[in-house]
Amino acid sequence: MDLNHERQSYDHRVLQTFVDVAGRLISIPVQHKKRLAILRWLVEDFQPGRLYPEDEVNGIITRRHPDFASLRRFLVDEELMQRRRGVYWRTGTVPNVGFDPPAWPEEL
Repeated sequence: MDLNHERQSYDHRVLQTFVDVAGRLISIPVQHKKRLAILRWLVEDFQPGRLYPEDEVNGIITRRHPDFASLRRFLVDEELMQRRRGVYWRTGTVPNVGFDPPAWPEEL
């Protein structure tokens, strides 16, 4: 069994424990490995290459769990999302470069 398959299997087991039938997060896991599995699942709610203002990020996360601030911070801390000047995007994706101001993201 390869490592990617093992991780997917582990993530699936964690999701069965922490996500209800309506797709809402029951609680945020304290254990780092389990929390990472939840964050990998949660980041899938964000479209690659799209920029999100903070209030939209909060709204998307709130559909899954009311503690959007903690989950948003975890997504950034675990480098699943990036943030600059109150705008967020999925890590490893190009955030709509053609539509950004010329100074993006160099200017703070």
